[in-house]
Amino acid sequence: MSASTPGPAPAGRSRPTSTDVAKAAGVSRSAVSFAFNSPERLSVATRDRILAAAKELGYSPNTLARMLQAGQTQSLGVLLPQNLAKIMENPYYARFLTGVGQVCDEQGYTLLLTPPLRDSMLKAIPYAAVDGFVVCGLEHDRGEVAELQRRGIPFVLVDSSPWADVPSVDVDDESGAREVTRHILELGHRKVALLSIDPGPERAERGYRGPLARRMAGVTDALSQVGMDLQDVTLVEVPATRMDGYRAAKALMAAPGTAPTAIVALSDILAFGAVDALHDLGLRVPDDVSVTGFDDLPESAWLRPRLTSVRQAIAAKGRTAADFLISAIRGEDQHPHQLLGTSLIVRDSSARVRAARDAVLPNG
Repeated sequence: MSASTPGPAPAGRSRPTSTDVAKAAGVSRSAVSFAFNSPERLSVATRDRILAAAKELGYSPNTLARMLQAGQTQSLGVLLPQNLAKIMENPYYARFLTGVGQVCDEQGYTLLLTPPLRDSMLKAIPYAAVDGFVVCGLEHDRGEVAELQRRGIPFVLVDSSPWADVPSVDVDDESGAREVTRHILELGHRKVALLSIDPGPERAERGYRGPLARRMAGVTDALSQVGMDLQDVTLVEVPATRMDGYRAAKALMAAPGTAPTAIVALSDILAFGAVDALHDLGLRVPDDVSVTGFDDLPESAWLRPRLTSVRQAIAAKGRTAADFLISAIRGEDQHPHQLLGTSLIVRDSSARVRAARDAVLPNG
């Protein structure tokens, strides 16, 4: 075999290197790099000889190592507030990630989902090889913002409390919650249960934060317009899963005479579970109990009955966040806080309360 003829990789080496390719092709290592990264700098004959040698040896460049060395990965990270099992239970994130993914496809980026590491979003940050993060659901800062700023990693906040000089994307949660609560009150309901997302133990110390604070503010404002406040409704806080919505609704309806005539859920996934529970209890929605949601997920339109819900542009929120992040990565002008609108979609799950009636469980 001549010196210029490609041959097998040296014995004992499991992966051929650029040095092996250079030796087989009779060129320098720089020429091998040019063949893969800047082919226009080589003659066609030299480039073809290098590529043929690489193919014969089974060599492929270590793209990730090269990108890391250059300080870029062409990958966007989505820093998630819950583990992947819980995230995948909530169809909200499927819609949101669809929006992020559309921008990644258009701009040539890959997408890396980054759940908490040992229950910590902060601990997960150093292990993600990404050019920047879309940070979701950071209702209170536990150091994530400071850590990302310290590392110089571009990031965009979504569904979080806005920070000065940090790009962020949110929806008008307060207006949406005010509108759906007002809708229920205008239907004559006064025995109302508020089915909310559990904010965690920090609420006792810091109160509500982020989107949940805005939604609660909207509910409170609507109640005040009819002389009520949060003390006049039954507040239940549970994790944002369909099963937890189901369990909460069953518990709410367990006491005849005090059960609500309307359940205002601050998440569609909780509302879905509530409707499931009411069906299983033999109660009719909305004849016995009205139910509303927040998000207007696709299932809302084909649930039976079809769910009254607050529509937010979830996929558009994902696209906007990804666009903002790529602009930040490229060093372009930073975007300010972006607030997306909401609208109330009235469907079949809400109706006027019937006078002088309490929801009563059927016998058995």
